[in-house]
Amino acid sequence: MALKFKRVLLKISGEALKGNGDIYDKEKLDAVAKQVIELTNQGLQIGIVIGGGNIWRGKLADTLELFRIEADYMGMLATIMNALAFEATLRKLGFDKVKVYSSLEIKTVTSSYNYRNAREKLDEGYVTIFAGGTGYSYFTTDTGASIRAIEIKADALLMAKNGTKGVYDSDPNTNSKAKFLKKLTHNDLVAGNLQVMDSTAAALSRDGKLEIVVFDMNGADNIIKIAHGELESTVIK
Repeated sequence: MALKFKRVLLKISGEALKGNGDIYDKEKLDAVAKQVIELTNQGLQIGIVIGGGNIWRGKLADTLELFRIEADYMGMLATIMNALAFEATLRKLGFDKVKVYSSLEIKTVTSSYNYRNAREKLDEGYVTIFAGGTGYSYFTTDTGASIRAIEIKADALLMAKNGTKGVYDSDPNTNSKAKFLKKLTHNDLVAGNLQVMDSTAAALSRDGKLEIVVFDMNGADNIIKIAHGELESTVIK
């Protein structure tokens, strides 16, 4: 089956790369990287945003009684670590056309973000990884992913969930009667508070007319399947 999209922004949670007691699991990193390489070889242009939850959580900041701004910047630094880990995994697997952009300038290991340059690299077959969130406190990596997806003119934002196949009308982990929602509008997402992404990201996606596909990344080749339209998911547009 042909690819469903030409260019996408793949949003992955940091927790999805976490091991038992460690911030990374080699098999999980390798599995995601191999799928990204396969899809790139098939012609899909891929930008990636990885959260930082495997390293830093806001809950810990509350426990330590840290101010929100400092805590948010610590979270941004965690996303840079994850971006570098994923870049290194791609290179280890023999894929060198990868570029890490950061909203926070760290010249030694990242490039300063520029949307024009990122688009050019995607056209050249590079995997582009966007780290550092928006570069500002009080914004999540969901918001950063929405902005980057719009700026690179992605056909869709692929929201990879860890063990949930899409969006439900309530929490399926606590409500056995939760209803799976196959199709939604952006207004449904904003008004319904469905916990797919934060409200700022949802509103930005609506205003930018950005299609969102919410899917479960767990399972053999699920990222490849979603790129080909072969996996059950929730589509928001």
